[in-house]
Amino acid sequence: MFCNCFGALNCFGRRDDPADQPHEQAVATKKFSYNSLRSATNDFHPSRKIGGGGYGVVHKGVLRDGTRVAIKSLSVESKQGAHEFMTEIDLISNIRHPNLVELIGCCIEGSNRILVYEFMENNSLASSLLGSKSKYVALDWPKRAAICRGTASGLRFLHEEAQPNIVHRDIKASNILLDGNFNPKIGDFGLAKLFPDNVTHVSTRVAGTVGYLAPEYALLGQLTKKADVYSFGILMLEVISGKSSSIAAFDEDYLVLVEWAWKLKEENRLLDLVDSELSEYDESEVYRFLVVALFCTQSAAQHRPSMKQVLEMLSKEVHLNEKALTEPGIYRWHSTGKRGGSLNETSSQAIKPRKTGNPHEAASAHFSGTDIVTEMLPR
Repeated sequence: MFCNCFGALNCFGRRDDPADQPHEQAVATKKFSYNSLRSATNDFHPSRKIGGGGYGVVHKGVLRDGTRVAIKSLSVESKQGAHEFMTEIDLISNIRHPNLVELIGCCIEGSNRILVYEFMENNSLASSLLGSKSKYVALDWPKRAAICRGTASGLRFLHEEAQPNIVHRDIKASNILLDGNFNPKIGDFGLAKLFPDNVTHVSTRVAGTVGYLAPEYALLGQLTKKADVYSFGILMLEVISGKSSSIAAFDEDYLVLVEWAWKLKEENRLLDLVDSELSEYDESEVYRFLVVALFCTQSAAQHRPSMKQVLEMLSKEVHLNEKALTEPGIYRWHSTGKRGGSLNETSSQAIKPRKTGNPHEAASAHFSGTDIVTEMLPR
């Protein structure tokens, strides 16, 4: 049983939080005209662009009443008709939690599919922490810890409290948005259901982003909540290290971030991963967060905690049994030259082998309770 990994942990006790409860009465999504959104964004002017990704481009907008909003123009065609699309949008807009970005409304006119979200003053975690120096924001440890806990809380809500339960499929730094106080809110949840699999920015089968993909999902298409847990673990490593997971840049072997973290753990110097920009922090707490991240990224999906358990593990009340920790699963790719490239730009796929005498030897990888024999490629 998973709880044995953490000592005497009552991890199945329910902690009801009023903020975690969905609204009892559904509210119809507000409809915007296309012209009103054109006006709000100065005709979707490039200077108003604040983000983009697999589903579309985001512009900053100001509504007629002065409300600032983020307006996402979906760049792909839904697999559903207008009525079915609107039904799904109504469902998403009624999922409310302090750590989820609020969907204010939408526009469905002709071929246009546009979503209107609350505006987040500090953009995304990717921009503030992992982006260019011009956009970098110095986040102290209390803020980073709050970002980890808040994201975990939002993800737990999606997995266990939202109706229906939602597997995000693309937890990453650019989908963690920050409000004026740097409180985290998860964006783009629920959108995966609206589109055919072949419009995602990763592959024709898998929605997600390289560097965050659980290996059983990337290679076998096995999608469970544990794939989100894996991505969250990678995100935590990024928050603590200030480094991107999508670039192989560590050690002489050019390890990816989670490989580097595991290597440091085996060498008893895990705290070397901490961002050099952090001058003051509680070493015991940071170490705990790093170990929790490694629990989340274990190769076998069934060994990873649930998000409810993750929240318990992040507290100081829980003893972590590090002896139960197993090596992370690592999805490796060979890019065609673009850093952070998508799977469409890869020439081969592999999982980092466990230590064996022969790096060409086939090894057994355990995913979601199923034994899969996969050819492992040497680095």
